[in-house]
Amino acid sequence: MKIKKKRNALRQSLAVFRYSGRAIGLVWNTNRSLTIILATLTLVAGLLPAAIAYIGKLIVDAVVLGSQHISESSNFVNISQPLLYVGLEAIAVALLAGSQRGLSVCQSLLRVLLGQRVNVLILEKALTLELKQFEDSEFYDKLTNARREASIRPLSLVNRTFGLVQNALSLVTYGVLLVKLSVWSVVVLVIAAMPAFIAETKFAGQAFRLFSWRAPETRQQHYIENLLAREDYATEVKLYQIGEMLLGRYHNLFHQLYGEDRDLTLRRGLWGYLLSLVSTAAFYIAYAWIVLETVVGRISLGDMTMYLIVFRQGQSTFSSALTSIGGMYEDNLYLSNLYDFLEEEVVQPWGQATNGLNPQDGIRFENVSFTYPGSFKPALRNISLHLKPGEKLAIVGENGSGKTTLIKLLTRLYTPDSGRIFLDGLDLQEWDVDVLRRRIGVIFQNFVRYQFTVGENIGVGDVEHLEDKTRWHVAAEKGMAQPFIEQLPQSFGTQLGRWFKGGQELSGGQWQKIALSRAFMRSQADILVLDEPTSAMDAQAEFDIFNHFRTLTKKQMVFLISHRFSTVRMADKIVVVEAGEIVEQGTHEQLLEAGGRYAKLFLLQAAGYQ
Repeated sequence: MKIKKKRNALRQSLAVFRYSGRAIGLVWNTNRSLTIILATLTLVAGLLPAAIAYIGKLIVDAVVLGSQHISESSNFVNISQPLLYVGLEAIAVALLAGSQRGLSVCQSLLRVLLGQRVNVLILEKALTLELKQFEDSEFYDKLTNARREASIRPLSLVNRTFGLVQNALSLVTYGVLLVKLSVWSVVVLVIAAMPAFIAETKFAGQAFRLFSWRAPETRQQHYIENLLAREDYATEVKLYQIGEMLLGRYHNLFHQLYGEDRDLTLRRGLWGYLLSLVSTAAFYIAYAWIVLETVVGRISLGDMTMYLIVFRQGQSTFSSALTSIGGMYEDNLYLSNLYDFLEEEVVQPWGQATNGLNPQDGIRFENVSFTYPGSFKPALRNISLHLKPGEKLAIVGENGSGKTTLIKLLTRLYTPDSGRIFLDGLDLQEWDVDVLRRRIGVIFQNFVRYQFTVGENIGVGDVEHLEDKTRWHVAAEKGMAQPFIEQLPQSFGTQLGRWFKGGQELSGGQWQKIALSRAFMRSQADILVLDEPTSAMDAQAEFDIFNHFRTLTKKQMVFLISHRFSTVRMADKIVVVEAGEIVEQGTHEQLLEAGGRYAKLFLLQAAGYQ
């Protein structure tokens, strides 16, 4: 049983190295020319050290031989041969220095290119993911682990792989030279480096597990940094005087993480030092042996010089080779995070339809139910409603009743658990998702305030016409943003937000008008979704906007979510959602006459204005 467990552990450890080939492929695809140069320089740097050591032996032996000639006959001294060897060594050292500098340059360039490549891969993957994955905390941990160090680990792995090749070449040449002294010298060289390698690999695994386990704490740290350093949080942080409390939490998280790092670093350093003493002892035993061999005349002074250099460098090189293997193991562990994220399963939309079966049918919900992942309570239950082309539907209900969820299902951000949604008589799942979304103009309550120019903030509503200034003006006119935009320093070219130089901040109501204009950028959209689109505006501005909307959207289907009954009464139909179910639906007059939930809420709100 124990043997089986050991075999399984060995298989798991070796399986980690499966990412090495993928990392090399990633670097190769990033820049083939630099990869070839890197491989060539690695080969040169691997062969030259032994050559330099051997030339050093020739220099010493030539000098000793020249000295003997002087003692035998002072009439002639042959200095050409030692000088020739000195010249050869100088050339070899220059080539080695050049190859090492070239390696450094290639690695620096590849580091930048590869960092960009990996980040693009992560961002491209993020674009394919479903909304439910972004709302999953475990998925965020996976994303955090993938992004941290992912941009440096592939190059690190490739550098270590090439470094291992370089060290292997050096070791082969060192081994050839040492075997002439004794086979046992090679054995001592190998055994002396093993303890440090085993310890390093063990601690690399522990460091990776520590890194992976604490992703939530790291995200908390980054979140607190944002709370303390972002302008959109600064006002509330100061007014509620929670800065010290947040800073205290930040310190606590740091000390927790630092304590774990410190313990691991101290243990790693202590064992590394103790085991390095084994290598040091082995070197000095070999040192004494080589000196004795020289004293008794079995090897020359030049041989002694070469063997000492070769043994010291060989020991260092073998240790570096084992460290490279340990580092490759560690890099593979981190790359497993990256590839786990990149291989996250994504349900591919299968619909391809670009036209419906009955364009006069509009939008139809039939017994639609939906429960958020990880939740036991349905967000929507058996929702059925019908909106014909050109009709306006208002959705009212308390916060958390399921209004926004209904919109997310309509826009294919989520898929119903049961029931079906139809557009123009065709199931929503059969539509090409890009074609479907081009038909929808949306403003959500938590719309994005892009740190772009005014025109770009509006233009993102239809990215195909992002730079179309004519459309900016038309959309801004429809969204009633044109008057205040004209008062800004550079009109549509004004930078918004405070993140960049010269940025202008807008009021909440002005931002909402920008977002409304964004929804109107899609001039061909026949479905307009407005989720609390005027919550930051005063009642008069809201009334004016919705009167304006009715004129602009005569041919469009409109879904309107609002808490203000003065606006929803303008809709053709009103549905009241409560606990994920439709409890009432009809016109404003019909619902008032029914005297149910809608009538009660309307009268309560109306009393507030009396």
